[in-house]
Amino acid sequence: MSVDTSKVADTNAGTAATPKKPGKAGVVANWADERLGLGTLMKKNLRKVFPDHWSFMLGEIALWSFVVLLLSGVFLTLWYTPSMGEVEYQGSYNPLRGVEMSEAMASTLRLSFDVRGGLLMRQMHHWAAMLFIASMMIHLLRVYFTGAFRKPRELNWVIGSLLLLLGTLEGFTGYSLPDDLLSGTGIRAADGFMKSMPVVGTYMSFFLFGGEFPGEAIIPRLYTVHVLLIPGILLALIAAHMLLLVYHKHTQWPGPGRTEENVVGFPMLPVYAAKAGGFFFIVFGVSALMGGLLSINPVWKFGPYDPTKVTAGSQPDWYMGWPDGLLRIMPGWESHFWGVTLSWNVFIPIIVMPGLMFTILLMLPFIESWVTGDKRDHHLLQRPRNAPTRTAVMVALMTFYGLAWIAGGNDIIAIKLHLSINQITYFIRAAIFVGPVIAFLITRRWCISLQRHDEQKLLHGYETGIIMRSAEGGYSERHLPVNEAEAYTLTAREREEVWTPGDRTDANGVPAKRGRLDGLRGKLSTLMYADNVQPVTKEELEAAHHHADHEHELQASLEGQPADGHQFNGHHAVDGEDLRGDH
Repeated sequence: MSVDTSKVADTNAGTAATPKKPGKAGVVANWADERLGLGTLMKKNLRKVFPDHWSFMLGEIALWSFVVLLLSGVFLTLWYTPSMGEVEYQGSYNPLRGVEMSEAMASTLRLSFDVRGGLLMRQMHHWAAMLFIASMMIHLLRVYFTGAFRKPRELNWVIGSLLLLLGTLEGFTGYSLPDDLLSGTGIRAADGFMKSMPVVGTYMSFFLFGGEFPGEAIIPRLYTVHVLLIPGILLALIAAHMLLLVYHKHTQWPGPGRTEENVVGFPMLPVYAAKAGGFFFIVFGVSALMGGLLSINPVWKFGPYDPTKVTAGSQPDWYMGWPDGLLRIMPGWESHFWGVTLSWNVFIPIIVMPGLMFTILLMLPFIESWVTGDKRDHHLLQRPRNAPTRTAVMVALMTFYGLAWIAGGNDIIAIKLHLSINQITYFIRAAIFVGPVIAFLITRRWCISLQRHDEQKLLHGYETGIIMRSAEGGYSERHLPVNEAEAYTLTAREREEVWTPGDRTDANGVPAKRGRLDGLRGKLSTLMYADNVQPVTKEELEAAHHHADHEHELQASLEGQPADGHQFNGHHAVDGEDLRGDH
């Protein structure tokens, strides 16, 4: 049977093909490509492959919330007045009409009540700041727990840590700008923090405030830092962060076909760009929904700043709560030398501890690399249970952070739960030392137990819930082997080697010099891998399968058919596949 193709297809067999004249856009693009060479560069990067997993979206939330911050911040700068000049408020908010306040406070009230969409933008900006810092924290935890910070991504970890620090400082300068009673109390506290620093503290305070507190320069200076200095640094660091991400290629979870040398996923265009664009609108929409429905920082309730007043129950934004908590539980230690008072009760919790915690956070990749001696490149992620000591260290740091954060609300907790604030303070003073140790031990043992469960699951199969009875009357539970994809996930990790400070030689056979800390390094390496369950070898897996096949033959029914446990409910296994489908 012949088909007349002339009705469904055209041919130019009779006439020569002639190229069409390029459009105006094509002419412009060709002109630019001939001079800038963007075509080859863009073609390579726009086809860049990125893996797909839900946990990777945490960094995107931080990125898009920063974009929301920029957009809403530009709107706010059009009406905000960064001045401490005194004015009499005559706006539409009656309870404060006729009250003396700074121009900064008056313009904030005008934004909230007299500018169309002003309150929405103010609250969107504040909620986006909360979301920005929270998503960076959770993203940082995801990177650490999965080992994504290892070589060659140590610098990206450092950049991410700096972004978290600068984001926190940006938040502090931002909520200080309205010059209301709450933010003014925070600035007054910051003045005391600086003055607690030995020798240089009073000079720093004098230069920052332009004289004695409060002066007339702090709001304009904070405004410059908030809208120009820190955002510029953040933009530069985010750009560097993204460039290193593209250069190093994205990490991925182990699985069939995924190795240290490739990336399995979707290209930037059209798939990933469309998903990222849609995700931006989700973040923007959630920020707008929160800004429209959830009130935050109602400065009109606090009133303008007055150095003679302090708001009862005043607390900073949540990301500044843990230094405030350390300040609250710190004993009142002071020292007096030659007529000078050193306030250790302020200097240690506010200046020393945040600096120490940030340094520890910054050095975590380098400490682990030094302890393990691992200098290889890593592009495959690890399950947190497969690095018990690393996971336990971060959980211990999280416990310290959480207890300090709880201490920042000890007065609120005492009021709401009708408890003694002194008892709460004494309890947290002890818990902040004991809690991280307990959390470390529990987490480490928990991860090792999960490793052992994975090993048993891989070697002996998963529990089906089907109870079998032998001819002798004994009972046993039926196990079925896991599928190949899950077996690959459970075995796709390297065997761990404890670093030992024994006799080592370089490539030329020359004995290497022993460092002063080699003994400590060896002990830490032993501690890091002690009791860890090593991945199952091929021989162990084959032996387990052989044993399972032998047991399967013994459990065969009298008719010679395998007893799959579904003889009486109509759900039989077909071709060795389990119909339960929920393992």
